[in-house]
Amino acid sequence: MATKAAFKRLTREYQNIQKDPTPFIVTHPSETNILDGRFQPSTRLCLSISDFHPKSFNPAWEVSTILIGLLSFMTSEEMTTGSVSATESERRVLAARSRWWNSTGGGSHVSATAGITRTSKGINNVKAGDGGLKFRTEWPELDQENWEWMKEHRIDTTTGQLLPDPNAPTKCSPETSALRRRPVGSAPGLGAVMDGQVAREAGWAGRNKIWIGVALFFGYALISRLLNDVRA
Repeated sequence: MATKAAFKRLTREYQNIQKDPTPFIVTHPSETNILDGRFQPSTRLCLSISDFHPKSFNPAWEVSTILIGLLSFMTSEEMTTGSVSATESERRVLAARSRWWNSTGGGSHVSATAGITRTSKGINNVKAGDGGLKFRTEWPELDQENWEWMKEHRIDTTTGQLLPDPNAPTKCSPETSALRRRPVGSAPGLGAVMDGQVAREAGWAGRNKIWIGVALFFGYALISRLLNDVRA
């Protein structure tokens, strides 16, 4: 249970965040958990700056300071443990896909079972399988905005991928067109892995040319020795 001093401080910081939001953070703090944040789907993030660790926690840190610190893991190009390693375009795609993830629960909104109503009781994270209920309960305005955005940009609410433009002059099948429009990159969930694609294009011989050379050398040496033994 938070002390009165802690409650007053969190209330003050809540008001400050609403007046002066942290850059790139558009979602207001949850009323049930001001430190609520989702930077990996269905996974709780525990860092020295985001959780209370007596030996490393700085009392001067505010919630906005913690948000800026966490944000650096996704926007900074520095190689740090837990940071997102991707190009700027891939980061933008991941940020855009977060709209789909939050409002659909990873596309699980279509798998609702008749007669069963999902509940949002308790403090939990947005996760695959909740149909977007947690996000919709906490931030109904942003949820509505996300659905309008997905409709405008032709986002498949089940997969989060781009749908083909029905008005585009193309002779390809819808499946082929959808595959072509899917973003590709090295980040998880963005399609084919770049390194894997390059490896496939190089072919088996190109990837194993060193071992092939070694095998040919030893094979030549073995055959030469056998021929010499036969002649002797």
